[in-house]
Amino acid sequence: AVVSTQSTGSCSYRLFSEFELRLSITVLLVLSLPLIYPKPSPLEPKRMCGIFAYLNFCTPCQRKKIYEILLRGLERLEYRGYDSAGLAVDFPEEGVHIARKQGKVKMLRNMVFDVEKAQYDTIAITHVGIAHTRWATHGEPSERNAHPQSSGEHSTFLCVHNGIITNFKDIKKFLESKQYVFTSETDTEVIPKLAHYIYHNSEEEKLSFTDVVERCISQLEGAFALVFKSRLFPDQIVAVKRGSPLLVGIKSENQITMDKVNITYRGRQASGDRPFSPPGTSAEYFFASDASALIEHTDRVIYLEDDDITSIVDGTLRITRLADHAKTDESTSRQITTLRLQLQEIMKGNFSTFMQKEIFEQPESLLNTMRGRIDFATNTVNLGGLAHHAVDLMRCRRIIVIASGTSFHSGVATRQLMEELSELPVVVELSSDFLDRQTPVFRDDVCIFVSQSGETADTLNALKYCKSRGALLVGITNTVGSAISRETDCGIHINAGPEIGVASTKAYTSQIVSIVMLSILIGRDRISKQKRCAEIIQGLKDLPDLVREVLKLDDQILSLAKDLHEEKSLLLMGRGYNYATCLEGALKVKEVSYMHSEGILSGELKHGPLALEDENMPCVLVVLKDKTYEKCHNALQQVIARHCRPITICEQGDEDVQSMSFRSIALPPVVDCLKCILAIIPLQLLSFHLAVLRGLDVDCPRNLAKSVTTE
Repeated sequence: AVVSTQSTGSCSYRLFSEFELRLSITVLLVLSLPLIYPKPSPLEPKRMCGIFAYLNFCTPCQRKKIYEILLRGLERLEYRGYDSAGLAVDFPEEGVHIARKQGKVKMLRNMVFDVEKAQYDTIAITHVGIAHTRWATHGEPSERNAHPQSSGEHSTFLCVHNGIITNFKDIKKFLESKQYVFTSETDTEVIPKLAHYIYHNSEEEKLSFTDVVERCISQLEGAFALVFKSRLFPDQIVAVKRGSPLLVGIKSENQITMDKVNITYRGRQASGDRPFSPPGTSAEYFFASDASALIEHTDRVIYLEDDDITSIVDGTLRITRLADHAKTDESTSRQITTLRLQLQEIMKGNFSTFMQKEIFEQPESLLNTMRGRIDFATNTVNLGGLAHHAVDLMRCRRIIVIASGTSFHSGVATRQLMEELSELPVVVELSSDFLDRQTPVFRDDVCIFVSQSGETADTLNALKYCKSRGALLVGITNTVGSAISRETDCGIHINAGPEIGVASTKAYTSQIVSIVMLSILIGRDRISKQKRCAEIIQGLKDLPDLVREVLKLDDQILSLAKDLHEEKSLLLMGRGYNYATCLEGALKVKEVSYMHSEGILSGELKHGPLALEDENMPCVLVVLKDKTYEKCHNALQQVIARHCRPITICEQGDEDVQSMSFRSIALPPVVDCLKCILAIIPLQLLSFHLAVLRGLDVDCPRNLAKSVTTE
């Protein structure tokens, strides 16, 4: 009933009509949409840098060894940025010694050990050292913009930073009004200066190091990982994580029996609160942006969560959080986990570069991706990470694959198969464009987020956007404990092993296999698809051996690279499953050889790209025997008619295509949806050889970093 107030002040009552009732409900639902689906607060942009810190508590260590530990840590993290590097250590007579250098870590190493200092041979019983390798965002690569950044002349507070402070201009303006002088162009410099201001202007008599850092970060907006060192708090260290990755390694001569560290909340205390104390009288602690920098020291680590404040005082590690940041369902402890990573996995071995090593590791990495997940005897797939959501996956109405760069190409490569087996619309989106358009997402959608590092900023922003709209979130990453693996409902760890080279190779092929297995899982209950699924599974069984066979073509591809390395452009054409092969191959050539290259859908050849074809334009065509074979063959004839000298990637025994080609690379046959895996390997090798012949740094191409954590 509705109450209607008349001008006389009396009330009359009447019943809603059915139409009015439906209209009212509709209006209420529309008005409540912002509450049901609130606009997400996007994750702040992050920059890609490497943090490493070392604290030896009651563990005598020569200062030269401390330098070596810090520098080795930075070298392990150099893929995260190599514009400049720096470190800070203590000298008994001089106080804090800061060394910063533009260029790679080896430049910093030369600078540190070329300077003769007697203190290098002295022993430090307890000591804190911090270090950083930078990928420039605020301010050009230079010594003054390198980290650690200082609070001032006496370096009372120092910090290293991975991330971006979005409100640094406001803080800088405030501090300048308080007579603080800035010497760099970075956003980082406001942090130690703000800590200095807070310490010296506190109304309380004495603040602890953790108190200072806690009050400092409460004024910061953005995403960051920070590690602080202070002259006022010798032998102490404080680290903070918000958005950017950070983990702590623990090493002790005695066995570490604790399996977790309980969290202390400001304002309240977790029941059974216990910090980590060394099992003996000594311990060593390591802070790093990635586990690869820790594995040579220890395999016991703690993955920090957002808003964790970690301090080490008198050898005791404590994790603190603000009570008002606590969620009712959050964990009240952090697990001390054991790394599965092996040191040899992050070494080059007999290879000249990490990229070359990772290309040749693909038979093993693909096998590891499938191990324990496929039963080749029964032609079944079992993905444990999706077990509790398999029914939801099969009942969804649309699948959206969201990724960037190479991960996007893995989605394009598998889209056709996923559509075929699921009989659902599948959309592959670039993360940045997906967010720009504010793409509609619904509760019955499945959103798949693909990222090698699991930390890609655009993909994380898209994840949060989709999460607020109630979709099922699936993560496909190569990094345990990454942001995407934590934020998604379920997922697949691709098990490709550490990938150090900036240009992704083995992660790409493992991502394809992971999505192929996911597609089989979704389509397994359709009787009409079972024969097709069995065919693909048997193809996966043979895949590692076929990849080994393709890798034997390395000398042939080197010869081709010698013909091409002085060219200025390279076109790659294909269609169907191998359109993604051309996109990814072109990206690899651009990334490491700096040669202009373009991946073209051969069906679009007559709509513009054909104008580029002549006898001077090198062109690679992927012409493999699948449903698009005849159409790709037609494209080959078209470029020949323009006097182009085509280089083809074809199948063994295809004499027709080979006879029409200037150069050809013959691949062994495999089921159509897996041909893209075999076809990308010659292009990976080609890009590698082009870069080497041009005298370029294959593992560290200019202006790039391994995982892009900046928008």
